Amino acid sequence: MHYINIHNKSGHDQEFEVHGWNSNKNITVKPHATAVLHAEDKSSGAIIALHEGHEGEQAEITKDGFGGNDFIDLSNIVGGGGNLTVQQVGEPGTRKGDPLFMQHLNEAWHKADAKLKESLKSCVHLDKSGKVVRIDAIKDHPDLDKLVRTFADGKTYIGVGAWGGSPGDKSDNNQSSAAHGDKDILVTYNDGDATPDNPPHLAHRPVEKLVSQTHTSDAHSGPGIILSNKSDKEEQYFFYDNYWNGNGTAGANFDHPLKSVKLGARATAFVSLSESFKGRVQRRTYLPATWVEFQTKASNDHAAHGDISLEQGCDGAATISATDGSKRSNGFTHDILKDAPAAAKVKKPDGSEALATTMGNWMSGPNKAAIEYERRTVGQDKAYITGGTGVPDVASRNNCLAVDFY
Repeated sequence: MHYINIHNKSGHDQEFEVHGWNSNKNITVKPHATAVLHAEDKSSGAIIALHEGHEGEQAEITKDGFGGNDFIDLSNIVGGGGNLTVQQVGEPGTRKGDPLFMQHLNEAWHKADAKLKESLKSCVHLDKSGKVVRIDAIKDHPDLDKLVRTFADGKTYIGVGAWGGSPGDKSDNNQSSAAHGDKDILVTYNDGDATPDNPPHLAHRPVEKLVSQTHTSDAHSGPGIILSNKSDKEEQYFFYDNYWNGNGTAGANFDHPLKSVKLGARATAFVSLSESFKGRVQRRTYLPATWVEFQTKASNDHAAHGDISLEQGCDGAATISATDGSKRSNGFTHDILKDAPAAAKVKKPDGSEALATTMGNWMSGPNKAAIEYERRTVGQDKAYITGGTGVPDVASRNNCLAVDFY
């Protein structure tokens, strides 16, 4: 099972017509919020933005198609009134669509001569100031096709492509290229730039396929962590190596876990990691989640360093401790989910509850209720809540840290 995330970057409610999922029922996504739809493998459909009841730009999606790949494209064949992009989550190279389609359309319209404008007056809709706010189906208006191709050719479906014996337009046909395997999908809407927001790069830090079950052992030797499941049920933990590490910055990895470990209730095991590891471990793969961020060997003092972060959510308590005899430790052990206000909580794709992100990501913006609640119940001295400073770093000279999830 995978998911289609529909993120509305705009400042207003946006209605979408849904074909193929959600029982073919329309959805309305609140400003700066994300709707998540279940998408079975081998399923196909479309997410179509509506403008005053008229169909506009649409993301066309086939999950797990030929060769096990997703097929996605962005189409303006039936019209447009906003900006839309579609891609696989974490794969910007698969992105389709012109993120500034309406802005580019307005530029082209104002450059057009009077004769062309006259021929298009029935299908190009303007507001009182003369700004283009919506266009009708491009496929029904050859002159509109020509206008749109001056700025969006190769970025979105404009004509009907190869269909019914017609060879179609080469640029349109190329929109149907395969993506990279079978993954979650991100659809982003905006009146302005519909480029998905970059994931947070965790700039406050001083140092910073397929997932297989990794080998663990009771005794530790070398760099790694001693991982403990303090809960009363079996859990699986996933390790993510950062995409990149810079001077005081790190590129968070959201979609390519390095390895996973499954632990029974109240179980403990040593997880061996390379000296170059800089990243995190979390419960399962879904967000929101509590992150235990660490590196096994820093370049300056050659020790392991780590902290707890609630910036991408909280699905339970966690601690991180040194194992070199220094007794350094940080984090929290109490359950803060049970008494959390409803406004601070969201449901994860697996149905479980968690506290929402305090920093924002491609699915939603910062949740103010979660920020205030975590400041009261945990505090910035125990975990990163909104970046900044004040969270004591836990260092261990032997390159081994102990991580407990509750």
